[in-house]
Amino acid sequence: MSRFPEDFIWGAATAAYQIEGAAREDGRGESIWDRFSHTEGNVYNNDNGDVACDHYHRWEQDIQLMADLGLGAYRFSISWSRVIPDGDGEINHSGLDFYDRLVDGLLERGIEPHATLYHWDLPQRLEDGGGWPVRATADAFARYAQVVADRLSDRLASMATLNEPWVAANHGYEIGTHAPGRANLGEALAASHHLLLAHGQAVRAIRDAAPGLATGIVLNFEPKHPASDDELDHSLADVEHARYNMWYLGPVAGRGYPQSGVEASGWDMAEVLDGDLDTISQPIDFLGVNYYSRGVVRHPHATAVPTTTVGPRRTGFNWEVYPEGLGEILRFVHSTEVTDTIYITENGAAFPDAGDDLDDQPRIDFLRDHLQVIHEAIEDGVPVKGYLVWSLLDNFEWAAGYSQRFGIVKVDFDTLERLPRRSARWYSEVARTGLLT
Repeated sequence: MSRFPEDFIWGAATAAYQIEGAAREDGRGESIWDRFSHTEGNVYNNDNGDVACDHYHRWEQDIQLMADLGLGAYRFSISWSRVIPDGDGEINHSGLDFYDRLVDGLLERGIEPHATLYHWDLPQRLEDGGGWPVRATADAFARYAQVVADRLSDRLASMATLNEPWVAANHGYEIGTHAPGRANLGEALAASHHLLLAHGQAVRAIRDAAPGLATGIVLNFEPKHPASDDELDHSLADVEHARYNMWYLGPVAGRGYPQSGVEASGWDMAEVLDGDLDTISQPIDFLGVNYYSRGVVRHPHATAVPTTTVGPRRTGFNWEVYPEGLGEILRFVHSTEVTDTIYITENGAAFPDAGDDLDDQPRIDFLRDHLQVIHEAIEDGVPVKGYLVWSLLDNFEWAAGYSQRFGIVKVDFDTLERLPRRSARWYSEVARTGLLT
């Protein structure tokens, strides 16, 4: 039996485009995910987020679900296109009103609101002007951050600037599997820098508007393990660690871009202007850690027989279930001294829809094993202060459409009925007692 600290925060997480729906209501503008998902062949089954979970109209029901489960925190993202429809023009007060209602409703039920400003849904108008590869998008983001902070900061528990900028740059601009669907390494490298610059500028804007609001960023991590003892595998694992784990954490922590990753990418760093790295390395109050699996790295010219054994437990995405990797990441992040407060902002497992079956034991096993690793890290002095399971609801799972389900609550996408799975009841008991058995 493992007991978590009494002040440990237990909650759930979602993202705006994945659950809100109401894509054309109350002045919301078009985002890159609207355009991308409505382009034939980009998303599984040509699914889109026009309705998603209809959270925009059912938010009170969803808050009550969390209250019934005894959750104390909710991490949600704000739709930039709902607040400033063209990204950098007039403010849509109807959009801000929705988040006002949501935040007030959470507080009325004793649930801490943790907001994320950007979860990949860039206003399409900004993408038409160049998107994240151009510097002006970072400037527009800083203004958006201030607008939201001016309106909501007096009631928020925290505000994160970006969610997983690695995915936004890599999937969106390098390999093109996510919106906006570009595939150009140079554009991806420029996007990665301007995302980080946007973070730094937004931290300053938020602190100007709300000096006391806990402000941070959410990054995704995975350990990179060599497939064999071959030196080529080890060298490639080191480079992948630099390009994946240190590319964003390094600049935020004041260490700059990892040189091995820069060299491997062939980046001339022309986008990095004087003062940028100082802006990016603004002190943060917390770091959000997203973790799902590890990466086993194999160099194409390696000759040694692979010795790293990939475990048999897999999620619906065929990701290896590897809880030990979360402990490795937590100790690594703590060693950088980037902050003295860490939240697990995403951790969970997707499985295909099992019809009416709500007995999701594999998800319970996944959560239990990862929570045990977190507890061990806390015992070792890693300052993990909370856990926000991904996800509260089944949702629009980006390029996978509605084919994969992360929710501890099942959503019937025909009726939009919410049905708590067994994992929801299990997680509720852990959150209520702080005990992991």
